[in-house]
Amino acid sequence: MDIHFEQASVRYDARTALEPLTLRLSERRIGVIGLNGSGKTTFARLINGLVKPSSGRVCVNGFDTVKNAETVRAEAGFIFQNPQNQIILPILKEDIALGLKRKKLSNAQIEAAVAAVLARFGIPHLADRRTHELSGGELQLSAFASVLVTEPKILILDEPTNQLDLKNRNLVERTMAGMDENLIVITHDLALIEGFDRVLLFSKGLLIGDGNPGDVIAQYKTLAGA
Repeated sequence: MDIHFEQASVRYDARTALEPLTLRLSERRIGVIGLNGSGKTTFARLINGLVKPSSGRVCVNGFDTVKNAETVRAEAGFIFQNPQNQIILPILKEDIALGLKRKKLSNAQIEAAVAAVLARFGIPHLADRRTHELSGGELQLSAFASVLVTEPKILILDEPTNQLDLKNRNLVERTMAGMDENLIVITHDLALIEGFDRVLLFSKGLLIGDGNPGDVIAQYKTLAGA
């Protein structure tokens, strides 16, 4: 993984969501923390082109997120905070197959890919289930499957354990621990990122902490008055 921010900033009219940032990311597992409104989600969305920089540029594995937007989206998958907003078709296997339609695969190839990704996450029994009937943990695993079926090299997760009970939170944590993809995880669940390679801390649109999880999490707790 090679993500390069070159004086990248984001402004919305008079409000600055992210101050100019120059940064390089290459570690396999990176946590992103900060208080609400700190700029962490804006930062993460810059990586796969969901947000475009107002100034500067962002490159992912050598591709500019504006000039090479389609390639970047294939390189970096994004799982939203609420997976219900990501899974749009009523039957799970149909929703997962949707991401493969652009690849001009045969029906047999699509069916095989869907079956493989469902098996990877231990949810083949959910293939024909209606998505509105899935539990929180099942929805999160389904969101993983719907994004990873297209084989992105980087997976960005926005609050993957948000609103999950302890059982489903632990299920998601175990699933993440067994994944081979590069992970960038935005979270308030500090225990989730304690074993990560690097953690970034944002505050008021500025990167104020960058280092090993123990040090940066301690800095965040001081900032939050915890």
